[in-house]
Amino acid sequence: MDKEMNGHPGQPLCSNDRIDPYGFERTQDFESYKEMMDEYVAVVNRRSERWSKLLQGKTHVEKNLTVKRYVRKGVPAEHRTRIWMAASGAQERLDENPGYYHSLLAMEHDARLKEIIHTDMNRTFPDNVLFRNSTEPGLQTALYNVLLAYGHHNKAVGYCQGMNFIAGYLIIITKDEEKSFWLMDALLGRILPDYYSPAMLGLRVDQEVLGELVKVKSPAVGQLMDQYPGIWTLVVARWFICLYIDVLPIETVLRIWDCLFYEGSKVLFRVALTLIRHHQPEILRARSLPDVCECFKQITRGAFTMDCHTFMQKIFDKPGSLSMATITKLRETCRQRVMAENTIKT
Repeated sequence: MDKEMNGHPGQPLCSNDRIDPYGFERTQDFESYKEMMDEYVAVVNRRSERWSKLLQGKTHVEKNLTVKRYVRKGVPAEHRTRIWMAASGAQERLDENPGYYHSLLAMEHDARLKEIIHTDMNRTFPDNVLFRNSTEPGLQTALYNVLLAYGHHNKAVGYCQGMNFIAGYLIIITKDEEKSFWLMDALLGRILPDYYSPAMLGLRVDQEVLGELVKVKSPAVGQLMDQYPGIWTLVVARWFICLYIDVLPIETVLRIWDCLFYEGSKVLFRVALTLIRHHQPEILRARSLPDVCECFKQITRGAFTMDCHTFMQKIFDKPGSLSMATITKLRETCRQRVMAENTIKT
């Protein structure tokens, strides 16, 4: 997969001006997206110059306060793969395991795994021209290869719904199967362990953690949500399992992923808390379970999330302090609760 896709943020991918630089058709929000991108491209260009100076002559990307600050302000498209690979440890794993990815593709494949992955191929980004069977060279083959290799690499996970969207995003950005595979390994194996295991224990625990954080950061919303047992699974499971793909606008998701690869999973909570705190008045007007569910769908849309630069500034401001130590402690408590509930059910 060394073929480059045309376009960069602010420049159409092809002649159809309703297709964004990543191949997604934008029939609903094209005008607001174009308006945002016309302004955002100036920000991207400024950041690009600064990143180029920062990285000039360096073979290794260090993790330090300067780089962290730069990441929070956005990684330009031309540097994104390199920064994600370095920050997540994926580059180190790739360097330590030359040829490993291709050896996974060359091995005899599990028929059941192949069948499950094939089933999800046409469900992956149906609104993206790059993932259609009719598109040449197309990205479906690359997506299939990455998911198949990962299924053999991590047999405890195999393949789980949601992984196709994550692999697809990685392929769009890196344009490289092997790098996408190692970034999947970083996300699923280290940054978000147990999110995609058969029991999805990590995902379920983190939904409970968010509930506890909301009680502290937005007590009125926490009180409302307590009226509906199991509500967090209904309203935020998709946010976490898809890492905000198809939930938030693509430029915003990519900015979140910049920070996710660099700072880890606490970024997911910052995003969720920012959405909830910003839209607290609307949430508190909900009078029933369907009202709450509909409200949580609506709060991910509109100008607030479309303006990715302002939104990312808000996620590091609006929720206030949020340390990894706090999240780790809450995870321990919530894990015990979830496991106790499992024991009761069985």
